[in-house]
Amino acid sequence: MYVTRPQALSSHEGDAVLRELVDRTEVIDALYRFALGRDLRDRALLESAFTEDATFDFRPVARRLGLDLPLMTGRAVIADVVLDPAVPLDTTHTVSNCRTRIDDGARLTALVEAQHLPSADHTRQLLLKNLYAVDLVPDGARWRMRRVHVENVWSTGDPKVIIGR
Repeated sequence: MYVTRPQALSSHEGDAVLRELVDRTEVIDALYRFALGRDLRDRALLESAFTEDATFDFRPVARRLGLDLPLMTGRAVIADVVLDPAVPLDTTHTVSNCRTRIDDGARLTALVEAQHLPSADHTRQLLLKNLYAVDLVPDGARWRMRRVHVENVWSTGDPKVIIGR
């Protein structure tokens, strides 16, 4: 499920190394576009990270927090849920420890720390450290996330913050 191979690059020739480095950067950029799109409440940026038929599986995190959330299917649905104006949250996301594997598609594993604060009450918070497993496909020069699966490593704070309570 997760990318754990140790080698830095699989290519050994100049043009192939450059293409692999560009692809790796674009693969990771898809997760950055999602995270920053959420933090800035920028729907176009967030949607640019996903294929139209994408799935976003946050259910394992929700279950760990004692919540019941559905599988999100489709770029528009993902954006609607993540940017729901009925759940006004201020967020910051930090993406780290990215590992990629690229062949016909791409696979990305990363740690994402996500701070959630109710917009009207920053005295309450939920801080999550999550492990993302992402399948991506090329779309021109960009890569887009087709399947995102999120597992929680640890959390602290009030789980109800994430659902606007």
